[in-house]
Amino acid sequence: MQNYPPAPLEEWMRLYYFAVDADIGSSGVSDYSLAEVRALLGIGVDEMDAVVFHDSQTLGGTGVRRAIAARWTGGDSGRVMVTHGSTEAIYLAMSALLAPGDEVVVLDPVYPGLGDVARGIGCRLRPWTLRAGEGWRPDLERLAALVTERTRMVVVNFPHNPTGATLAPAELDALLAIVERAGAWLLWDAAFADLAHGAAPLADPVERYGRAVSLGTLSKAYGLPGLRVGWCLAAPPVLERMARVRDYTTLHLSPLVELLAERVIDGADRILAQKRAAARHNLGVVERWIAGQGGAVTWTPPAGGVCGFPRLPQVADVEAFCHRLAREHRVLLVPGTCFGTPGHVRLGFGGHTAVLQEGLGRLSEALRPAGVAALV
Repeated sequence: MQNYPPAPLEEWMRLYYFAVDADIGSSGVSDYSLAEVRALLGIGVDEMDAVVFHDSQTLGGTGVRRAIAARWTGGDSGRVMVTHGSTEAIYLAMSALLAPGDEVVVLDPVYPGLGDVARGIGCRLRPWTLRAGEGWRPDLERLAALVTERTRMVVVNFPHNPTGATLAPAELDALLAIVERAGAWLLWDAAFADLAHGAAPLADPVERYGRAVSLGTLSKAYGLPGLRVGWCLAAPPVLERMARVRDYTTLHLSPLVELLAERVIDGADRILAQKRAAARHNLGVVERWIAGQGGAVTWTPPAGGVCGFPRLPQVADVEAFCHRLAREHRVLLVPGTCFGTPGHVRLGFGGHTAVLQEGLGRLSEALRPAGVAALV
């Protein structure tokens, strides 16, 4: 039995996600309704009525795998597995490829599941640290010093959750060279790939490196977390190993969910256009708000995604502050302790602009000297 550590981020979200008025801590965009998706993509009731609730296939239904392959693997559906969100893909890939004692290099801070699943398996984690004082810039020399012949897997997500940092194309080239030199697996979490700011999305490394395993999801950029659809792109032998793990867990997805996912991915550019425009606008809202806080909030603006990782230098206990913010001001902000980085918070700006502005206003009120003084 694998010994998984507590999941503080998920515990925080269970505590407050449904108990606030303004969510400015989540890492995804605003959610679409079924009616909006149907109208945007022309999905008829007859199409949905035609779905028969039989079992689907272990790697995913033919239609949704075709749609994913057409967008990301040059049409090769043999390299596609559809999963219950990217969270299941992380679990299946690590369970299939790692063993107790394996050495795994993982970003720090990072979305907790990307490290904790390997830790629960019994792997030895080596952190590739991103530093606030360096603007969260990924240091490839630091990575090169960490990756050795003992490294079994390198785990990254760019654009990065929670900081929004990312790589330039030349830096991606360097990262792939480092991983390939060691012959390690590369687990590439591309949850925010479609939300780059001021630059084209990075090319998916699964097309360039045979031991790359790439993960995607409809939960972040697409505004469809409730569908619980993710995917894994990898060589067929890797997917076969993952399927053997899945035989003991979820087996497959619902055919109705797969129909909706297929149509969403076929119409991805229409789905994403609204969310990208909103993300750019809301990023400007947050930047102007931070500029007006008189040093109470500092950050490096994110290069991608819809969250950043600001510091609250005037707050002595940021986790206690975030508890109070949720309970007294009904605003969700995620403390950096959920990512092993005290003093910071994950601030999300992917939601509706009015909700973001309301949440920032209440956060300003909580940060006023009288409010902060109670925590110092």
